[in-house]
Amino acid sequence: MFLRTAALLGFVMTASTSFGDEGMWLYNNLPKAHLKEKYGFEPTQEWLDNLQKSSVRFNSGGSGSFVSPDGLVLTNHHVGADDLQKLSTPEKDLLKTGYYAKTRDQELKCKALELNVLQSIKDVTAEVNAAVPMGAAAADAFKARQAKIAAIEKDGATDKTTRADVVTLYAGGAYHLYTFKKYTDIRLVFAPEKAIAFFGGDPDNFEYPRYDLDCCFFRVYENDAPVKSANYLKWSPSGAVDGELTFVSGHPGRTNRQQTIAELEYLRDVGYPALLQRLNRLEVLLGAWVGRSEANRQNGEDELFGIQNSRKARIGGLGGLQDPKLMARKIAEEAALRKFIETATPTTPEEKATLEAAKAAFETIAKAEKVRRAMNRDLTLLEQGAAFNSSYFRIARTLVRAAEEKSKPAGERFREFGEARLPSLEQQLFSDEPHYDDFELLKLADSLSLMASTLGMDDALVKQVLAGKSPKDRAFELISGTRVKDIAARKTLYEEGKSAVDGSADPMIALAKLVDPAARALRKRYETEVEEPKRQAYSALAKARFMKDGTNTYPDATFSLRLSFGPIKGFKDAGKDIPAFTTFEGLYARSAEQGNKYPFKLPERWVEKKASLDLKTPLNFVSTADIIGGNSGSPVVNKQGEVVGLIFDGNIQSLVLDFIYDDVESRAVSVDSRAIIEALQKVYDASELVTELRGK
Repeated sequence: MFLRTAALLGFVMTASTSFGDEGMWLYNNLPKAHLKEKYGFEPTQEWLDNLQKSSVRFNSGGSGSFVSPDGLVLTNHHVGADDLQKLSTPEKDLLKTGYYAKTRDQELKCKALELNVLQSIKDVTAEVNAAVPMGAAAADAFKARQAKIAAIEKDGATDKTTRADVVTLYAGGAYHLYTFKKYTDIRLVFAPEKAIAFFGGDPDNFEYPRYDLDCCFFRVYENDAPVKSANYLKWSPSGAVDGELTFVSGHPGRTNRQQTIAELEYLRDVGYPALLQRLNRLEVLLGAWVGRSEANRQNGEDELFGIQNSRKARIGGLGGLQDPKLMARKIAEEAALRKFIETATPTTPEEKATLEAAKAAFETIAKAEKVRRAMNRDLTLLEQGAAFNSSYFRIARTLVRAAEEKSKPAGERFREFGEARLPSLEQQLFSDEPHYDDFELLKLADSLSLMASTLGMDDALVKQVLAGKSPKDRAFELISGTRVKDIAARKTLYEEGKSAVDGSADPMIALAKLVDPAARALRKRYETEVEEPKRQAYSALAKARFMKDGTNTYPDATFSLRLSFGPIKGFKDAGKDIPAFTTFEGLYARSAEQGNKYPFKLPERWVEKKASLDLKTPLNFVSTADIIGGNSGSPVVNKQGEVVGLIFDGNIQSLVLDFIYDDVESRAVSVDSRAIIEALQKVYDASELVTELRGK
């Protein structure tokens, strides 16, 4: 399943020199000449505006789109799975049974889900850069830049329904203000059973051929009524065909195609191996726990899926980083950029300054990566919270930090506590989403054990954290004693601020206060010795690339809206031709060859309804579109702007797309729009939903 969370090489290139149809393009800087020259297609501004304002970002880490004028949103089942789990009860497991609201009053209101729709883009690069004094020390530069960004975001968020984010592009080469329409009343309309949405489970994850109905529908409400969507995507009456040009509009999470060799080596040698150790540990822990009872499965399977998904993706990314041929391509590419910087003749003082800064950038990044290597362990444990893996700890830390940060001037706060971001933070903090003490105990005890085994039982902070108890006993004391699980208690601490937090006897609040000084110190060091120097260095390299290649380039993904494109096209795998499309017929054959056993066991209604289905209906298809984690749920549209598919995954060969684009074997995997209609009509008897999708 393509990542909800945020995996080889590559570089920013002009449209004319890019590899195939490479690019996660900004809506305000599309390669229109390339599209016209290669495909004879020139999108109109009206076409682009409608696609942009029909595209939806899920705060849970995925994408979606409006597909009716009555606020109906299409996304993946795995993007909505967390909400399905939160809406489930011991009597009704929506992940297992699926759900369909035949009438509006049956649509289920989600917990803490926020959707964002991009309304406008403004280049604020000059404003941000002007706020940083020339020659400022890293700490002062970081503070000045963050203060300016916070001020721009505050001015941009004009009301409670508006969200404003300053997006860093080209690794600091540009800053754009993205203004969103924000929706917080989101209701579940339809979801199939997980057994068909994630048919094939982990064995088929990131593989192709695939046979998944990975779709889900929500509806957006305002003032307790469905929102009227001025912009939405119409459903294609005929679907897509092999070889047809398609477009993907979504929010790719993160790519690393502009990174230097020094940073890639850090990921290869330190970052990915350390992360994989943690993922493997968690997968074993949660896998055993989920297997103990039906209640455990219901409460923990979505989190387990996320861990398994991340593990498989990172293995693929690491494999790419360990491929000498791919690293050689990156080394040669960096050498070419270095040569340009050394030999280019500047024609203006600005170009001279750019080249001088770029010459020093590689060493600056290498130095920052050495610091990152040295602090990765402690930063991961304390600031990133790997030592305190519990929702209750995260709530407690938010309350502790809110008491501290909200008392500061807006420009001096941690970014997540900026005025423009507080409404979203508060919605999450005061959500009534369920938490399960036994699950929290399991995770916290294991993470405390991880901390103790990593730092050593004699470490001073470990001794303070464990307070003379074993990790399991200490976790029990914390989980059983905390009141942050109570929403009213959270609100009291949040609203009364520092005096209430300082006076709290809550053990989880006390733990958060205990570790916060060390965590803050690590964060500050990372910001000033790693993040800020790298930001300035990559900004210099981005400007050098602009001199070399021109400005018609795409930046690395940043979970901001992008447009990718490419034809529907099969591929060769080990010399074997893999067709672009799969069908319902292939679904039933795949189940049969696996003995109809988990995870290839079909839901009962799919067995019963087989005779009514047109088994030749396309189910999944692949294209060469450039996508990555975060694109899950993105609509696939044709030249008419009609929905022909729904991105849900990539094949195993695509796992290097974090670092390099390749269209020889790498493919984006989609649910076919015809499969969704066929299943809704003939398996789920959802005629009302089909009528709405068809605009009738």
